[in-house]
Amino acid sequence: MTTATVGDDMPTGQPYVTGEFHLTDHDGEDVSDATYLGQWVIVFFGFTHCKMVCPRALARLSAVIERIGPAAEQIQPLYITVDPDRDTPEVMKSFLEIDYPRFTGLSGSESQVEDAKRSFRVFSTKVADPDDPDSYQTPHSAFTFVLGPDGRYRAHFTDAVDEDEMVERLEALLASGRQGADIRDSFSKEQCERSP
Repeated sequence: MTTATVGDDMPTGQPYVTGEFHLTDHDGEDVSDATYLGQWVIVFFGFTHCKMVCPRALARLSAVIERIGPAAEQIQPLYITVDPDRDTPEVMKSFLEIDYPRFTGLSGSESQVEDAKRSFRVFSTKVADPDDPDSYQTPHSAFTFVLGPDGRYRAHFTDAVDEDEMVERLEALLASGRQGADIRDSFSKEQCERSP
């Protein structure tokens, strides 16, 4: 795992994660961060051709949400593609609806996806696929982000956080409704990583 540094150009006092986006959901509807106000939102970036990291993360997040029980009705999980060239809304829906039905897939134009990535400080890039010379892979940051009902960043989890800890911390967030300002998991520059 390689460490990437977040840009130093953020004004003092401005959060590194703003959580803003304008994309298209897997039903073809235009959505933005404002669409989900009033709900807790879990966000994971990935792509449908991902062979290991994304399926593992989606399965883990689905299990976490299931374990939370009825309180999970407050949560809207979102899967935002980092590969808009291949991940159309139709492709996203087909990918998610059987194995990860709680998730709504979001795609958009290349510029819209880049804006969303920038808002969450997510890294991704295209690289050759060693198993398929006619294809490519898209290594990306493997963070799970949590936005509160007010749309503000509340917390994030690396892929090293285990399922039990994630359940415990999400349950605490849902129960307390704390504002982002007092979450101990402020998203620091040093914590931005990219995963193969």
